[in-house]
Amino acid sequence: MFLDNNRVFELLEKYGSPLYVYDEKILRQCCKDMHDLIPEQNLRVSYSVKANTNLEILKIALDEDLDADAMSPGEIYLEKLAGFPSNRILYMGNNVSPEEMQYAIDAGATVSVDSLSQLETYGQLNPGGEVCVRFNPGVGAGHHEKVITGGKRTKFGVQKEFVPEVKEILKKYDLKLVGINQHIGSLFMEPTPYVAGVKSLLEIAAQFPGLKFVDMGGGFGVPYHEGEGRLDLKETGRQLNEVISEFLKDYDNKDIVFKIEPGRYIACECSLLLGKVYSVKENYEKTYVGTDLGFNVLMRPVMYDSYHAVEIVKKDNVDAPTEIATIVGNICESGDIIAKDREVKKAEIGDACVIGNAGAYGYSMASNYNCRLRPAEVLIDMDGNDRLIRRRDTFEDLVRGFNT
Repeated sequence: MFLDNNRVFELLEKYGSPLYVYDEKILRQCCKDMHDLIPEQNLRVSYSVKANTNLEILKIALDEDLDADAMSPGEIYLEKLAGFPSNRILYMGNNVSPEEMQYAIDAGATVSVDSLSQLETYGQLNPGGEVCVRFNPGVGAGHHEKVITGGKRTKFGVQKEFVPEVKEILKKYDLKLVGINQHIGSLFMEPTPYVAGVKSLLEIAAQFPGLKFVDMGGGFGVPYHEGEGRLDLKETGRQLNEVISEFLKDYDNKDIVFKIEPGRYIACECSLLLGKVYSVKENYEKTYVGTDLGFNVLMRPVMYDSYHAVEIVKKDNVDAPTEIATIVGNICESGDIIAKDREVKKAEIGDACVIGNAGAYGYSMASNYNCRLRPAEVLIDMDGNDRLIRRRDTFEDLVRGFNT
């Protein structure tokens, strides 16, 4: 929690509630952490922007010499608007239309396909072109079954046993395979599954001489629970360096680039979500603290049963006893719960509610459900000054695009 109590109320008074607040110092440090992961190797860091697509966040990532991953034409558009050149954008297509794939080709991004049929589509659209293939090395990990993207129970990637079929399609359309990639899942907190996935991916890479890069994927975890240990980046890097060094002994291109694609690690810890308490009640011996932080503002708890640290903040630092309470939002759904049965300061109307680690998959998954307005976003810059980086929605935004 990087804001003191007085600053919480100052920002809510100035910009309204709910409010996403980002700390530039923390964001830049997380970028540097990833750059330093494997100093012994030719490493490039690509920010997986689906975690947070605010233009100011993208510009800071670019300023920290990160590349960018894109999952859609819209993300490509935003990345180029932020200043990323085409040759630093990797487009990760997943079950996309020919029109979408053509957009990525025309934009000059490197295109990654994740099925044999999509490789066929790419070959038909861009014969003789350069392409990347996403493989599924058979290893998966993540904090919830919905975010495990590798292994035998996921839609992503080409099964490693289909390497011969990949080679046939490449030959059929005279395509040059410039890279391969994987993603095993999101939020691993110890290196074993990630390193195992990389080792399996490099076994696939060995079957394709002349690759320009191997993208090892992202998913680097951050601690959401109070007192939870951090992912040991030094040990993760050590194990990765060992596996990569072994691979390079026999690989033909010693200048091959190794990529990682963190999203959560870059954006998560630099943000707090601020809201206000508007109701406190007892229902059948259970205390509910009602806030304006509905799941239209923060989707992760209702979608993944995700844990976020929560604090009730009292104005003027007033001390208060604690209680066990369930923190809920203002959406007309019984699943609109931010945190169940947490020990927090006894809440009153007018208190603030602060949610930790809100920068990844917070605003980027926000919606106008119940015709609620999406919140504003504010950046605390390197000098400690606050600046609006996205305005709050207006009612006019709700009807923009209607043919009336």
